[in-house]
Amino acid sequence: MPAIVSVDPEVLARADRLEAVEAARHLLPALPLPMDGLTRLAARLLDAPMAMITLLGRDAEQLLGRFGLPPELPEQQDLTLDYSLCKFVVSANRPISVADLRSSDDVQLCEHLLVRAYDITAFLSVPLRDGNGRPLGSVTVLDTKPREWTERDTEVLTEIEQMLRPPGQSPPPPAVIAGLDSNALLDSVQQPLIAMDTRGTIVAFNKAAHDLLGYHKSEAGGRSFDSVVHPGYDNEPGDGLIAHLFTGAPGGHPVRLVSLRHRDGRRIPVEASMTVVHGSAGPLACVFIADSTKQLAAEEDAERSASFLKALLDSLSVGVVACDAAGRIILMNRALREVHELPDDSRALTEYIGQLEGVLFDEDERLLPLADMPLMRACAGEDIDGVTVHINLRDRQKRVFSITARPILAADGRRRGAVAVTHEITAVRRVEHFRECHASVEKILRTAVSMAEAAGPVLRSVGTTLGWSAAELFIVNEAGELRSAGHWHAEGGNPDQLFDHVPVKGLGATGRVWQNGSSVWIPEVEETAARGEPFERMRAEICLRHGIKTVLAVPLQDGGEILGVLTCYAGVVEHHEDLLTVLLDGVAAQLGAFAALRRGESLARQLARMQDDFISLVGHELRTPLASIAAHAGLLAEEGVDQSDDWQLMIGAIERNAGELHHIVATLLDLAGLDSGHLPLTVDTVDLGALVRRVVADARHGAADRGIRLAITVTEPVLVDGDEQRLGQVVGNLLANAIIYSRAGGTVLIVLTTGEGIAELCITDEGIGTPAQERDRVFDRFYRGSNVRHQGTEGSGLGLSVARTIMQLHGGVIILRDNKPVGTTVVLRLPQLHDVSYATQRL
Repeated sequence: MPAIVSVDPEVLARADRLEAVEAARHLLPALPLPMDGLTRLAARLLDAPMAMITLLGRDAEQLLGRFGLPPELPEQQDLTLDYSLCKFVVSANRPISVADLRSSDDVQLCEHLLVRAYDITAFLSVPLRDGNGRPLGSVTVLDTKPREWTERDTEVLTEIEQMLRPPGQSPPPPAVIAGLDSNALLDSVQQPLIAMDTRGTIVAFNKAAHDLLGYHKSEAGGRSFDSVVHPGYDNEPGDGLIAHLFTGAPGGHPVRLVSLRHRDGRRIPVEASMTVVHGSAGPLACVFIADSTKQLAAEEDAERSASFLKALLDSLSVGVVACDAAGRIILMNRALREVHELPDDSRALTEYIGQLEGVLFDEDERLLPLADMPLMRACAGEDIDGVTVHINLRDRQKRVFSITARPILAADGRRRGAVAVTHEITAVRRVEHFRECHASVEKILRTAVSMAEAAGPVLRSVGTTLGWSAAELFIVNEAGELRSAGHWHAEGGNPDQLFDHVPVKGLGATGRVWQNGSSVWIPEVEETAARGEPFERMRAEICLRHGIKTVLAVPLQDGGEILGVLTCYAGVVEHHEDLLTVLLDGVAAQLGAFAALRRGESLARQLARMQDDFISLVGHELRTPLASIAAHAGLLAEEGVDQSDDWQLMIGAIERNAGELHHIVATLLDLAGLDSGHLPLTVDTVDLGALVRRVVADARHGAADRGIRLAITVTEPVLVDGDEQRLGQVVGNLLANAIIYSRAGGTVLIVLTTGEGIAELCITDEGIGTPAQERDRVFDRFYRGSNVRHQGTEGSGLGLSVARTIMQLHGGVIILRDNKPVGTTVVLRLPQLHDVSYATQRL
């Protein structure tokens, strides 16, 4: 029937109708049929969630019976006409049905108060008439979802209305109602229905009940309820519940979850709702049955899914929290509860928001209002991706989280709430900050000349990076004592007794690191104050007095040697032991390398002073005795001409060795003078080609005596700036070495070339060569190659040292290279006179 409705004020205000309404108001509640029972019956028969029976006055509608109506609907019996659908039925005096109020073209329907306030979507209503056919009110069923109403639905509702019609002259019922079969009516009801008399005997058993329980109505009829379906619930027999229903207070509609027996013996869980209907044959108990098998299975599945979901969420390392559309927390996993130290029960959900008050900060360290939380913003409809939030809990280290949040939407697009995932990035941020800290420490150490100068800036950089209260650096001194090299405090100054204490080896964080060489982590200083050694308790009490909660000390090492200890103090309880230890170990390694370098430089300076002292000793203390020895040996040789051969050999050995010692002393003094600048070069323009030819010519006689051939290739002229005597000294020494270490019959090649502003002289022999790993060391003073020592060739190990010093003073270089298959090539490179600056760059 069309959903076209109107209100006829004349019909509503007719005096005879209003008089009939007033009479019915007193008559209907006195009928043996309970109004609420009939409304419940109407709803059950039409499988609708709501029903009502009403009378309509001039300005208000009276509720005689109600079932399933929204609890928010006003509880009073008289409703204003804003809530009324009855006014349309009374005005039309015919049944009215609407399948979907929201999509209706009639504004009165689509904007009706029941639609807007209570989501009523569909209704079917028939007029409630008196014996003379006047419309007094209506019998109405309602639904919250769209549905098409059938002719049979109208017939059922009309039959119920006939039961309520006040006595009087009644018009003949429509033909369809006059011929209505009650059994057919019951069988048309889709919900299983069993009716019993006061003794519990089944008097009606519809087709839906047969389909559910397997009994035919002929089998069930006339038998007791218990003997047929044997309900089981709370160990209470069915007849007890039925007796309670018949004798209970009017209007009661017990609903029980029971287990009924199927004809094949299996049990079926159902929800049984009961009501009493009074008729001409007396009261009947009507039991409406709803199969709960699927519902219970669904509930079990839901419970199992909820358990799985909880286990899954609690296994995640990221925090997960969800809220409903009103912003109430409905879900939180273990990781997030642990962040806020909340219990694993419903209290976590109620206490969470309170925990966040005053502890949330944004990336710029500004206090974050709760309304600006990512979860609340998502609840308002935003998509939040990777927002950084800082959580500053009391007496805890600041923690940093990256939060992603999304609104939860229903199928129709309505927001149901929001969910947020929190991923802690505290460790990542600390690593980033420590990377900057390491760069800062490296810069400080690069320019510092001592540990005392570097300590303050380094400790400040470390302390601010950690966000800790204080730090102190200890260094092992020359006496092997561990002493403070510097300290830093976040508030400045030197807090009373916190710094400058003398560590005790093996006691306290610093002392234990000093003894064992391993990092020491004290997460709770209070525990040390309660149970430590006397010295440790004293230090712990000082730390507690200054608000220190956690201490971490790491060693400064060079190999296995302890050079110092870096000790840091936190004003909050820290938990990231491994991360912080690794990060501080990196800084300690930088400080250890710096300390080792400074120690090495100090040792090098000491060795240099010792070397200078030794050279001075050799030069000034040995030269005079050697001269005296040589002079007396000469006299003995002259006077001992007639002495024996052994005498002559011994005197010759004295003269020869005294001469060698004198040569070594002279060389050392020469080398010291060159290094110190006391023997300056006499610089002039030198033809290097001519100089090489002279040196080779002077060496040919000695080379021939050893069976060595000299081959020379020289380009002339090759002009360089230099000291001709010193350059000749270098070339002569190198050529002499080549001759000495070459095998008999070998060849020494001397090649002088130029190119790109550089003069290069190569002297190549076919001798014993120099081991590759020793080529850099042969330029050190007194060092001789291992193969030379094993061969027994004499020498002082000073010749190449002098050659390198002279070449460096000339702005040149000297290099040793392998000569395949045997021998050594010595390369001298000097800048040529015409392009000294360019040649120097090439060198």
